[in-house]
Order: sequence, then C-alpha cells, then structure tokens
Amino acid sequence: MAPSQENRAFATTRFVLVEPSHPGNVGAAARALKTMGFSQLVVVAPKIAFVTREPEAIAMASGADDVLAAAHVVETLADALSGVHWSIALTARTREYGPPQMPPRAAVAKAREMTQSSGDSGTLALVFGNERVGLSNADVERCSALAHIPANPAYSSLNLAQAVQVLAYELRLTLLAETEPQATSSSEHASASNDEIEGMYAHLEQALVALDFLDPANPKKLMSRLRRLFSRSGLEHEEVNILRGIAKHVLMRVKRN
Repeated sequence: MAPSQENRAFATTRFVLVEPSHPGNVGAAARALKTMGFSQLVVVAPKIAFVTREPEAIAMASGADDVLAAAHVVETLADALSGVHWSIALTARTREYGPPQMPPRAAVAKAREMTQSSGDSGTLALVFGNERVGLSNADVERCSALAHIPANPAYSSLNLAQAVQVLAYELRLTLLAETEPQATSSSEHASASNDEIEGMYAHLEQALVALDFLDPANPKKLMSRLRRLFSRSGLEHEEVNILRGIAKHVLMRVKRN
C-alpha cells in the first residue's frame, strides 16, 4: 500500500462512542486510539455535556490530549456516520436482527475491502455503545456489520476503552499488512455511503406502505429483516440507485392508479 493511502486510513477512520457515561472512559479511549495511530474520535450524546473537558477524561488520556481535544461531539449516530461508507458496531451479545456478526479481525478486513472499493472517498467508522447497556437495536441496524470480541464466556465484560483498544489494534494490523498498492474501483462499483443507504431504506419503506405490503401501524420486523438482507450484500452506489428507482416507480404507479 502506498504511504499516502495508508496514512489516509489512519487519519480518517472514525471511532464513535455512543452515549458514554464516564469521562475516564472517553479519555482512555482517546489514549487507545493514539497508541494505534488513529486520531478521529466522535462522541454521540454523552451523559456529561462537555465530557472531553472533564479533568478525569484529560487525566485518563495520558498524553493523548490532542486526540481528546479534537474529538467531535454530535447529537445522533446518524450525525456521526454522515459520509461514512462502512461501519462496524461492536456488540457483546447476539442480535436476532441487524447486520452479519464477525470476529474483529474478519470485520476489519471486510471493512477495508468495502472502503477501498470506494477509492479516496471510502471512510470507515467503528461504533461502540454505552458502558452499561451497549448499543440499541436501532443503532446496530444503522451499521454495516457487527463485531464481537470472543472473550471468556464466564467473564466477558470488557471496559469501553479496552474494547476500543482491541478493535484499533486489529485495524492497525490490517492496515500495516497492506503492502501492495491497491487499484481503486471505478465509480460503477463504489460502495454506497451510509447516507445513501439510509435514504434508500426510507424510500423503500414508503413504497412498501403505498403497496399495502407494510402496515405502518403494525410494521413487525419487516424493515429490520430487509436491513439484515441488504447488509449481507455490501450495497454498491449503483445498486442503491437501482433500488431507489424501483421505489420511485412503485410510488408513481400507485399514485396514477
């Protein structure tokens, strides 16, 4: 891999903490990132508004003050994933719905494959949940893949910053192993961004409601199952456009009738 490509992956990969409760964990996560060569920390709706300025967070950053100070604080996971092409949600438990679940090494390898297919625009995000309850099902469904750390089943509780360290380490190994230049794919085969995929799901849901296939008053798990189906395929930009085109023509036909 050319140095400029490698450096870009280290510089642009986002590590997203959703609703963290403890300032010390945010600071320790910043330290974990810097030790592995990453710098993009995003905090979603922290329990303490100015968590990155808390003395405990600064103390636990222990030399990674620059990563902590540069962290972006946003209101929603959708904001954190804006512009992202592939995202990995870390989960400690099996989910009935949501994207495919993989061990960390396989998850980051798949993520690199998908982001590289987008050329220079491909951006990766790794998403971690609240210390007590983890990620909600809605947050999990918004991500492209699930990673599960195969810890000791008798005591599998990892601290938030420890989990960040494990994923950052696995991603670092994957990036350093890429020694050959990678040919960028044509725009025809570029993977779709998170924003494009979410727009497609909204459009598809409108079409299914118009067809009376989806009852908005009793949706059951239809959209969750569709999200799981499409997340297994790794949607490309053109594929999303095709699906939105289908939804558009369904809505037009229903309106004419």
